[in-house]
Amino acid sequence: MGSSDSKLNFRKAVIQLTTRTQPVEATDDAFWDQFWADTTISVQDVFALVPAAEIRAVREESPSNLATLCYKAVEKLVQGADSGCASDKERQIVLNCTRLLTRILPYIFEDPDWRGFFWSTVPGAGRVDEGDDDGARPLAESLLLAVADLLFCPDFTVQSHKKGSPDTAEDIQSIDSCEYIWEAGVGFAQSPPLNYIHDLNRTELLKLLLTCFSEAMYLPPASDSNILNPWVTFFCSTENRHALPLFTSLLNVVCAYDPVGYGIPYNHLLFSDYREQLVEQAVQILIVTLEHEGGAAATNSLDPSASPSGLDEPEDFSFILKGLARLLNNPLMQTYLPNSTKKIQFHQELLVLFWKLCDFNKKFLFFVLKSSDVLDILVPILYYLNDARADQSRVGLMHIGVFILLLLSGERNFGVRLNKPYTVRVPMDIPVFTGTHADLLIVVFHKIITSGHQRLQPLFDCLLTIVVNVSPYLKSLSMVAANKLLHLLEAFSTTWFLFSASQNHHLVFFLLEVFNNIIQYQFDGNCNLVYAIIRKRNVFHQLANLPSDPVSIQKALQRKKKSPDAISRTNSQETVSMEGSRPAVPAEPGTLKASLAATPGIDKLTEKSQVSEDGTMVSVQQVDSPQTQSEQSGVGGASDTESNSGRDNEVVATELGVLSWKTKLPLQTIMRLLQVLVPQVEKICIDKGLTDESEILKFLQHGTLVGLLPVPHPILIRKYQANAGTAMWFRTYMWGVVYLRNVDPPIWYDTDVRLFEIQRV
Repeated sequence: MGSSDSKLNFRKAVIQLTTRTQPVEATDDAFWDQFWADTTISVQDVFALVPAAEIRAVREESPSNLATLCYKAVEKLVQGADSGCASDKERQIVLNCTRLLTRILPYIFEDPDWRGFFWSTVPGAGRVDEGDDDGARPLAESLLLAVADLLFCPDFTVQSHKKGSPDTAEDIQSIDSCEYIWEAGVGFAQSPPLNYIHDLNRTELLKLLLTCFSEAMYLPPASDSNILNPWVTFFCSTENRHALPLFTSLLNVVCAYDPVGYGIPYNHLLFSDYREQLVEQAVQILIVTLEHEGGAAATNSLDPSASPSGLDEPEDFSFILKGLARLLNNPLMQTYLPNSTKKIQFHQELLVLFWKLCDFNKKFLFFVLKSSDVLDILVPILYYLNDARADQSRVGLMHIGVFILLLLSGERNFGVRLNKPYTVRVPMDIPVFTGTHADLLIVVFHKIITSGHQRLQPLFDCLLTIVVNVSPYLKSLSMVAANKLLHLLEAFSTTWFLFSASQNHHLVFFLLEVFNNIIQYQFDGNCNLVYAIIRKRNVFHQLANLPSDPVSIQKALQRKKKSPDAISRTNSQETVSMEGSRPAVPAEPGTLKASLAATPGIDKLTEKSQVSEDGTMVSVQQVDSPQTQSEQSGVGGASDTESNSGRDNEVVATELGVLSWKTKLPLQTIMRLLQVLVPQVEKICIDKGLTDESEILKFLQHGTLVGLLPVPHPILIRKYQANAGTAMWFRTYMWGVVYLRNVDPPIWYDTDVRLFEIQRV
């Protein structure tokens, strides 16, 4: 039968379903088989031939027919799983039912009255030959178990191991799916031969699985992030014997994927890459199940304490880290042959996966921090942050990148690793510099703050917290990075900025803390920063003499009205950008984006730890008064009491408010440094007639402040801590990414999602 006949017959069946007002009996196989038995239609056809309006019409006007359609489609999947899909016809029926359910499920979820339907028991919908007690499984459970079985079905989704006659299927119920893991890697050594038909079938089943899990999109954001998704909870429970082998398969498929085209340039232009579609679905299933508190099997497969098969071995960690780094670096790969490598589009999902792995498995996090490969994660993140900074539709990507760096910066090893010279030139539109990965981080952060869009302001606290956390370990900043830090201080300490919102002074506190850490702990190698501080000494003197009377505050705020964008305006020292880079561009008008939950303030995102003499960290109790910690330790860290998230709408500073923080500005160390070094520098300039920067730097390089500075303060690190606010943010961000990335077919498009809003830029 031709494919046009198939489509016509399928469309006729849909019209019959929508126009019949009387219920169609479940036993009327001649009617129901029209939807799956006699046709070969693609998933795109199903979406085109079953319009949203008609699904909703059946749901409202003949609900029993929609219920029977779902029940019969699940029944066919269960039969396919039981029989092992030995014939082509059975496989076709399974794929058609998979596509139909993928189309219909979102319309079941968007109606609160229907949401319980799949969790009700339908007589006879369970396994064909099981005991009476099990025959009454909820439809959702039967569906999920059938999909799990089908994902390990020999000759359909996995390579058959059987040597006998090809006509008899292996018994799916008796096979051990651990022997059928899809790809070598964690817990599995053999790499099965690539089979694009198997990849396509897996991809369709995973799409259905993701659609089952997407019920979460239809519930409004809740303050209680622990509301369990029953679909994910059941699928990841011990009831599903394939859960662990499946998560291992998904992880291995993602981390082993090589989008370059097996080492041959332009290979991707000659062959369709079915593996990429599978990898995209695999990484989405992984992040959805890992995000979910009830995703026990997914969590267990990653958590060594939860199960013996949990990730624990250095070689497993190495495989995962190298795989993720390879994929994250893919868009950065510069070759002599433009477009010779395939550019992947799923970097946001990879960042969420990396985040989840670090969050669930502390051993993995410490492995990452011990490994020099951590820089292969850092550089692409900085690339994405820099590239997305002007694009409002990518504000979620900016947040996840910054959150990962905040998590990593809480560990000393990360700060130490940043001292490695940065030699690989990734084309970014940032000033050219010669230096370390720390310089790269500071230069990119400066670019985000001075030339990003308004919606990034809530991230300023986070960006500077990361710099504070790593600052005690930075051995030698380049002149470019030193000037960028001083430029930020200059911008944030203008009186109109300090007074225009009651929390703006935090940014100055953070920067002063950075300077204090470097002067006290890394003075020897940092003559560039010391020189930059001396050159900009007037900024520190102005801060020390900051006016706080009402008249001065009013005057400063009047100036603000005349010059609205001083952070960018003071950016007068921009230098030539790297060769081959392209500027960050705003989103195309009309680009779709998903709204995000608000992020908590830096005080909720982090907890303070003090680094003791032997390098161990001791948690510091949060004190009610914002600055007491600074006073006790002599370090004027930024007070962590409020979120920066509402900076634009905050009340302006008051005289009392300014006085309360002005006295706590941690300027003693810097003022002492200026007091000692400025006269010395001025003297050698006059004595030797020096005007040459390099001579002054040479002098500073050999200078010392031993015994002249205040007693070094304890190092304070603000470590990321999980909380309900970030859990909700991750849930909305992750599902927003999944929604926007699944456009072929557009599974959730134009359905009534409640977790976020879809907006046009």
